[in-house]
Amino acid sequence: MVLTPSTMMPLGTIAPDFKLMDAVTGAEKALSDLKSDTATVVVFMCNHCPFVKHIQTQLVDVAKTYMAKGVSFITINSNDADAFPEDSPERMKEAAIEFDYPFPYLFDETQDVAKAYQAACTPDFYIFDKNLKCVYRGQFDDSRPGNDTPPTGQDITNALDTLLAGNPISENQKPSIGCNIKWKA
Repeated sequence: MVLTPSTMMPLGTIAPDFKLMDAVTGAEKALSDLKSDTATVVVFMCNHCPFVKHIQTQLVDVAKTYMAKGVSFITINSNDADAFPEDSPERMKEAAIEFDYPFPYLFDETQDVAKAYQAACTPDFYIFDKNLKCVYRGQFDDSRPGNDTPPTGQDITNALDTLLAGNPISENQKPSIGCNIKWKA
């Protein structure tokens, strides 16, 4: 595990389009099919990362709360599944069922989507407005494995609440920190 911060995509960047396989259904899903006219959250994550495991239950709770408010959540695993079999589509499906993911869990086999989003770590969070402009990128909250701070999703929920209220989100955003994306050789 290499501790890696977000690269912090420039605010205002339009969400790169994609079409990826949903590990649960096997169907291909495009950003245009999954985005919301309110806000869209894109999360790069995987199964084996301790930073993802640390927030997993709270991420599901936050997603359920905000999906009820019209926000779309999309999760993407871009790790090299050959080198890290725990991150294979079959294991992704198992995790999605075990944790009752209310959002699609997509597999970025080519890693092109992670590169387009400048994703660097798991978890890595992006919030896009109704026009798919990046208004937030960074951490879920200040919680990390072993720091005795319980995960709340405070940074994500503050950004979403501000966006839903029609107000500009502060540009003072903290990068996410987690395991590096496992790039193919």
